[in-house]
Amino acid sequence: MTNLSSNLVEARRNHPDSVALRCDDLTLTYAEFDAAAARVATFLDQAGVESGDRIGVMLPNTPAFAVVFYGILRRGAMAVPANPLLKAREIEYYLANTGAKALFAPPGEADQAMAGAAAAGAECWVVDDAGLAKLIAGVAQQGEPVLRADTDAAVILHTSGTTGKPKGAVLTHGGLGHNAEVCVRTLTRIGPQDVVMGCLPLFHVFGLTCGLNSAVLAGATLTLVARFDPRKALEVIERDGVTVFEGVPTMYSALLGPAAGASPTSARTLRVCISGGASLPVRVLADFEKAFGCTILEGYGLSETSPVASFNHPDKPRKAGSVGTPIEGVEMRLVDLNGAEVPRGEPGEIQIRGHNIMKGYWNLPEATRSAISEDGWFSTGDMGRIDEDGYYYIVDRKKDLIIRGGYNVYPREIEEVLYEHPAVAEAAVVGIAHDSLGEEIGAAVVLKDGATAESNELRDFAKNRVAAYKYPRQVWILDALPKGPTGKVLRREITIPTTQSGE
Repeated sequence: MTNLSSNLVEARRNHPDSVALRCDDLTLTYAEFDAAAARVATFLDQAGVESGDRIGVMLPNTPAFAVVFYGILRRGAMAVPANPLLKAREIEYYLANTGAKALFAPPGEADQAMAGAAAAGAECWVVDDAGLAKLIAGVAQQGEPVLRADTDAAVILHTSGTTGKPKGAVLTHGGLGHNAEVCVRTLTRIGPQDVVMGCLPLFHVFGLTCGLNSAVLAGATLTLVARFDPRKALEVIERDGVTVFEGVPTMYSALLGPAAGASPTSARTLRVCISGGASLPVRVLADFEKAFGCTILEGYGLSETSPVASFNHPDKPRKAGSVGTPIEGVEMRLVDLNGAEVPRGEPGEIQIRGHNIMKGYWNLPEATRSAISEDGWFSTGDMGRIDEDGYYYIVDRKKDLIIRGGYNVYPREIEEVLYEHPAVAEAAVVGIAHDSLGEEIGAAVVLKDGATAESNELRDFAKNRVAAYKYPRQVWILDALPKGPTGKVLRREITIPTTQSGE
């Protein structure tokens, strides 16, 4: 029996006066962090939250997220992280899908959050860092964390394929804890002396595991940036003496761009950099390492794998363009359409097995059985290949997932919104190559007979209904969408005009 929040209790015992969380002028020592999380746990208890209940966390990258997250776990409840940019309809779905009792949301998104929570029948607490401190002021600290089994759910992260509604990937105390421990011990090798850059969203499993949970486990400092900006990131790296930077490829590109105004000395304290979330262009890797004199280790994982599955390990030869080899305790293999392993060098679907695999999809037993075999292999939907040394390379995505600036965008979700417009007969959302974001969102639309609508009108219709990173910046109207023999839309055959509507 254990609880992921026990790592914070242990960090407070070993490093009470060390800075745990920093966000510009706001700092919390491990003693202050643990005390605040213990008060959140009591606050939840007083609000009727019981062990096993679900609580939404829709907060930006400030200490409040970390305090609320560890408070939820300490109470024995499950955290349901969500992007602060979500709109009311999306928030309602996240909460209703998990049966969440309540939601913590920021003041800047209070209207959307309160509307979504009300529709889902959940309570909504609107807090920023100061507001959270006020909310729990005078509340007694809960004692030791509620005991949970390694296999008990700790976090439900919503993810999705290209069809249907987002699915809740259930991650366990043991899976998240073991993944963080392996990262700390074998990849980043951080300790109490390290300062970890916290510009990855904490509501995403990459930032949650490799940033927050790993820093707490190691007793390191996590310095947070509420919203990534390359100039701000470099200022924080220099100001706080950041030693470990974790980011997605677009962040590395941005740090090299003219907007960042970087000088080699601004990042002189960096010891190691970690990249994930999408394939890192080899040119970006080479240019970054040349500019900053710091090694980038690229890896691979998914929400369903807690997330780390493979990495270029610091004690092994690194191969640019590769996502490395499986981490300790994790197996990977490539299979064909029939589930048989393919020869090395040949492409196949990546399957993963190990301590990092999710418990399943929340209340979706059929989807769980489809994704995880009886002997524990999780099918990722990603295509890869292995070289002669056992290093993995991502070839392509089997699914039509779009990755815009490190954020996952699922075409079907946006198409469903476009279909709600009274003039739309058909819609297909596709990724468009973009220099800095990796991919931009585009939508090809067919109008109903006799209906009229402008491209900008359709773009704004979607913009008002989904998070800012999801809506199609470019919309074009076609007479028909390309389809296969069964009538299925063939996204790959959609011709993208050289000039489209956009912002």
